[in-house]
Amino acid sequence: MSGAAEGSILVLNVGSSTLKFGVFPFVSGDEPLLRGVIEYAGPHAGQVRTTDSAGRSDCRQLDVDRDSAPAQLIDHLEQHYSLASIRAVGHRLVHGGSRLVMPARIDASVRAMLEDVIPLAPDHLPTELRAIDAVSRLSSSLVQIACFDTAFHSEMPSVARIFGLPRKLSNSGVVRYGFHGLSYEYVTSELRRRGELPRRAIAAHLGNGASLVALRDGISIETSMGMTPAGGIAMSTRSGDLDPGVILYLLRSRNFSISDLDHAVNRDGGLLGISELSSDVRELLTARSTDSRAADAIEVFCYQAKKCIGSFAATLGGLDALVFSGGIGEHSPEVRAQICEKLDFLGIRIDPALNDANAPVISDGQSTVKIRILETREEVMIARHVRALLATSRIP
Repeated sequence: MSGAAEGSILVLNVGSSTLKFGVFPFVSGDEPLLRGVIEYAGPHAGQVRTTDSAGRSDCRQLDVDRDSAPAQLIDHLEQHYSLASIRAVGHRLVHGGSRLVMPARIDASVRAMLEDVIPLAPDHLPTELRAIDAVSRLSSSLVQIACFDTAFHSEMPSVARIFGLPRKLSNSGVVRYGFHGLSYEYVTSELRRRGELPRRAIAAHLGNGASLVALRDGISIETSMGMTPAGGIAMSTRSGDLDPGVILYLLRSRNFSISDLDHAVNRDGGLLGISELSSDVRELLTARSTDSRAADAIEVFCYQAKKCIGSFAATLGGLDALVFSGGIGEHSPEVRAQICEKLDFLGIRIDPALNDANAPVISDGQSTVKIRILETREEVMIARHVRALLATSRIP
């Protein structure tokens, strides 16, 4: 990897269906020396794809699943690329709980706190901890830094964080945390860099996991996800928000076990559960003209996102900008159009031609809300955090 003479940073971003990674210059720079992804779900499961700074691409097949992906990636990089230049590793951690609200070096104390947080994100943190362990096996002395998706929302006002539950539960950490924070942090930092950060904005990170956030001057004041990433709008396989009575009913009257509930809420719900066909929006859009279940799934997804936009605009006292990011948000004109349909009363008007072209700005000339598409780059945000932490600490 040319350009790594002064050292480099390895970034690992463990997601629901992929493990994205990048190798970034140690001193500065948002362009990776090497980037790639391991897919362990979907039609390309088992593939590891890499692209270097010269644009050369490589694709290989691995016998990999979500649990084994971190260790297999480290082995793959060690085999095919020199990791001798790596001076630090940055990790995306979905949940930091109530105590980990800023990037932190992973030591025994932080690791213990992460173990305590596992019950809040049991479908994410174990895999992310396996990535940390895989790096430790490579080099026990290598600096590892955790960056938390929940941290971005840590300044939300208490009115947005507190559930209608006994106060003792809130005091023990049963509150709204919010997620996709690294994505939202990148989006706001990019708008700020351009001098285009509005006072009142809504950002929609729409991908395999999906959420929305209300931003006042770039600060999160409300978000759709809750204590866990299962809350909010219906997602690929996650149910999103439910009447709590539904859970009680399933336990009492349908004899659901905890495992049954977990599968219904996190693995078999959402677009997959509604459509009984697929969790992939692209497949559902293709099928919806002939399959009413697929049409229902797309309708629910867009309807719930639209409801969030309306309620968040009320929370903000108006709206200046709407930003779409994430795989669906960046690449699906049909979903964006359906979400924004009939939101003219908020000043949201899409230009169909710009929308179909996935243009950076897709609002028409009469829209009082600027509607943007902005690629999110969580790995870049993690690399920036690693550099900042190393620069302000005594870590060598």
